[in-house]
Amino acid sequence: MALILTPNITDPDGFYDELLAAHEGLDKDQSDALTARLVLVLANHIGDRDLLRLALEAAK
Repeated sequence: MALILTPNITDPDGFYDELLAAHEGLDKDQSDALTARLVLVLANHIGDRDLLRLALEAAK
């Protein structure tokens, strides 16, 4: 499996709005914790360590 780096989200603007809404009203620490939980939930969903390693490298 290869890491997809091209746009691949259906309705990216809608997703971005939902992401911003999820952070609404949170202070910095709460927002950071939400982001960390989201990363862990998505990493668990992906599950493939090699793919996750590629994602970490791409994010750097």
